[in-house]
Amino acid sequence: MRALPVALRALLAQLAALAAAAPLAAVLGQSAAWTPGLPGLAIMAGIAAATLGHVLRLPPWWLPMQLLFLPAVVAASTLHLPAWLYFAAFAVLLSFYWSAFRTRVPLYLSGREAWDRLLAQLPAAGAFRFIDLGSGLGGLPLYLAGQRPDGEYCGVEVAPAPWLISRLRAWRAGGCVRFLRTDYARLDLSAFDVAFVFLSPAAMPDIWRKAASEMREGAMLFSLAFPVPGVPPDLVLEGESGAGHALYGWRMRRDIFPAAAQDFRHSVESFR
Repeated sequence: MRALPVALRALLAQLAALAAAAPLAAVLGQSAAWTPGLPGLAIMAGIAAATLGHVLRLPPWWLPMQLLFLPAVVAASTLHLPAWLYFAAFAVLLSFYWSAFRTRVPLYLSGREAWDRLLAQLPAAGAFRFIDLGSGLGGLPLYLAGQRPDGEYCGVEVAPAPWLISRLRAWRAGGCVRFLRTDYARLDLSAFDVAFVFLSPAAMPDIWRKAASEMREGAMLFSLAFPVPGVPPDLVLEGESGAGHALYGWRMRRDIFPAAAQDFRHSVESFR
């Protein structure tokens, strides 16, 4: 079951919960003084969907969505809002979470505390190139560019709304950062001295293989909150928020995953 995509497992949990909640509500209505009604049915189905989601090993951030989805649908139906408003809300959400179902990476936003920790790790002197893989609203590369204008900065974001916001912010700042709307898997990281990610545990193995195969010796890969499974970091910086928001760093060496790196390079070339 874990081989199924996360979105499909979530859908199966919702359908199974609804199928189980309906007959249970009917039995309760006949054998007890309390009649669940549509709101009660939605709440029961939400609890069942969250429980099934846990059994199906959905990522933790999916469980609140599983719990609240059907109750939210029932609550929204009582507002009698025009249909176009629901479509507009869906379109806005889709523009921000364009690829979340495929990549299993929600929109995470890092904060100033993490930015300052990363700022202290940038190369001390000379020109360097920095890339933020999954740059969201563009706050980090814009902040670093303001603090260290001697570097070249690039942000990569696949969701259209965050990318557009980033482009507008960069334009207002004078074009000091270049933002690309593309999948980071299509990029060549060999030109960058520092790469940063704040994605999800699901993405870290692929990020590591890509960095190990493409980044030059001595370059640095940083990840906020999520380490690479099975690969001890060369640097761990914990902030005020504790270990849950630690900054992990790995310095690239040619002896890192030589066989895996070569295989990964071939797979990327064949994909292109």
